[in-house]
Amino acid sequence: QVQLVASGGGLVQAGGSLDLSCAASGSVLRVYTWGWYRQAPGQQRELVAQITRGLVSNYQDSVKGRFTISRDNVMHIAYLHMNSLKPEDTALYYCSAEVQEIGREGYRTYWGQGTQVTVSS
Repeated sequence: QVQLVASGGGLVQAGGSLDLSCAASGSVLRVYTWGWYRQAPGQQRELVAQITRGLVSNYQDSVKGRFTISRDNVMHIAYLHMNSLKPEDTALYYCSAEVQEIGREGYRTYWGQGTQVTVSS
């Protein structure tokens, strides 16, 4: 079994920064693609950023130049560094990971619990 635990959300003023992290634990052999998603009230969940095992990343247009996704392949952790935060970044942020489990072929996508990011104007 695999668990993802996200942390680092909070309340910040517009223009501020926050760092999120997401750790995978349990029977993790390797993580392929990590993703950060967010969901604002009344909105659909949307992709914020992704990073492959080979460190290829892509971002939603609205966060390009402000957010940076990174990962630690040894510790099975993903990070999202958020700069120049705006009120419209307020949402519940979720992490996802494509995990190959020990003793298994292929991968399965796991999700962490959401962590709230609130940006005040």
